[in-house]
Amino acid sequence: MNRKKIAAFLSAALLLAGCAAAKPSAPDSNPDNTLVYGSGDYTRINPAMDEHGEINILLFNGLTAHDGENRITPALAKSWEFEEDSCTYTFHLEEDVKWHDGEPFTAGDVRFTIEAIMDPENGSENAPNYEDVEEIAVIDDHTVVFKLSAPNAAFLDYMAIAMLPRHLLEGEDMQTSDFFRHPVGTGPYRLESWETGQAITLVKNEAYFQGAPQIDTIVFKIVPDDNAKAMQLRSGELDLALLTPKDAKTFEGQEGFTTYRMKTSDYRGILFNFQNEYWQRNRDLIPAVCYALDREAMLETVLLGEGVPAYGPLQRNIYHCEETEHYDYQPEKAREILEAAGCEMGSDGFYYRGGEKVGFVISTAAGDQVRIDMAQIAAQQLRQAGIEVTVEIPTRVDWGGQMAYLIGWGSPFDADDHTYKVFGTGKGANYSGYSNAQVDRYLSEARASSDPAVRAEAYAQFQKELAKDPAFAFLCYVDANYVARSGITGISPETVLGHHGVGIFWNAAAWTLARS
Repeated sequence: MNRKKIAAFLSAALLLAGCAAAKPSAPDSNPDNTLVYGSGDYTRINPAMDEHGEINILLFNGLTAHDGENRITPALAKSWEFEEDSCTYTFHLEEDVKWHDGEPFTAGDVRFTIEAIMDPENGSENAPNYEDVEEIAVIDDHTVVFKLSAPNAAFLDYMAIAMLPRHLLEGEDMQTSDFFRHPVGTGPYRLESWETGQAITLVKNEAYFQGAPQIDTIVFKIVPDDNAKAMQLRSGELDLALLTPKDAKTFEGQEGFTTYRMKTSDYRGILFNFQNEYWQRNRDLIPAVCYALDREAMLETVLLGEGVPAYGPLQRNIYHCEETEHYDYQPEKAREILEAAGCEMGSDGFYYRGGEKVGFVISTAAGDQVRIDMAQIAAQQLRQAGIEVTVEIPTRVDWGGQMAYLIGWGSPFDADDHTYKVFGTGKGANYSGYSNAQVDRYLSEARASSDPAVRAEAYAQFQKELAKDPAFAFLCYVDANYVARSGITGISPETVLGHHGVGIFWNAAAWTLARS
């Protein structure tokens, strides 16, 4: 796999390691109007190459945005038109937007950003979102035109990507530039300081084109360990954090705290690495793995019932197909598949095929207790089915060398998001090396049509084909359990969040904070 793609994913995943950091000092101006958020660590803030950083939406804007119901709304583009015959979008930009350094935002910045993402040398996992862009024309400082070679039904969703300043990044390496440790955006907050491994401090952008935020300062305090976040909420070191279901339960009914159990499109699954020779030999055994997993038990044990069993990537999307194979827990069917494939049970209780023990290692990220627990339970269940599975927690992810990974994906936006680039052959976020010509066909058909009926049929066929030839063993959709001090108002609890629970800050500029 392209090294730049690997670097992009590692940063996007907010690498978690180490112990909880010391409490950062509060800004001197008005400590009572400072919100401290318990965050994972960041190696960089690079929204063009990565996509999962919760901090991105506070520092940057896209041409479009999403509201609390995940509908497309104007942002840096105040309006747009689409000419269907020529497959052309014309965006009209807001005219008084400034970068945090005071320079004007222009259409040239838009072209620079999207061309940087599209450039294969930059290795952006987001590049597949824009592969239909044929030409970008700057008409004037506030008008930019995108001509597409083919329709892309998700294009307006993808224009919510953060815009970057050409005057600071032109000629820079889009993976390693120091800019991504000192980012400058157009968003409601600007970077004030970054204490490595400690805290990232943002202060409100008084010149924000949609009006200055209500909260003066937001501190992303680095707390990589899930369990430490709950302790620091209780001690008053944090005001808001995403907790595990077990930790969140302990705050229910506690005076001074509000708990938010929010739905997400965020699923967990076991990614099989088809770049590894083991799966090149044993791909036909993956359905047995899927049938040997008791998702209901995992859901109750790890998530305390807060989520749903997963069997596909679109269960919380309008194009979800219920008729897809669910891979409900059927250990006897798992054994049938193994034995039909020539596997024989050994005296040690594990299956063998051609003299090789059937089994693999699941890798998972340090610090994410939910993923670790899921991996351990999955391994235990698979061992009971005669498949020897163990869990490792490496310091770095080896996408090309590992056997399997406890992955997470899922988008609350258009169905193209987190499907086309995740399961399409050779696409930027296809970290498993999965390839299926029928999957590619159905994803392309769905992307190319704006007709809901055509898209529904294409996505139904995509989901059925993916179930026949699984890229992942899907496990569970994970609800997001946020706990906040009760003085925070404005959080939108009905918003369906995305991967890593990202999205809670979509309207943070309107939040208020009252200290008791």
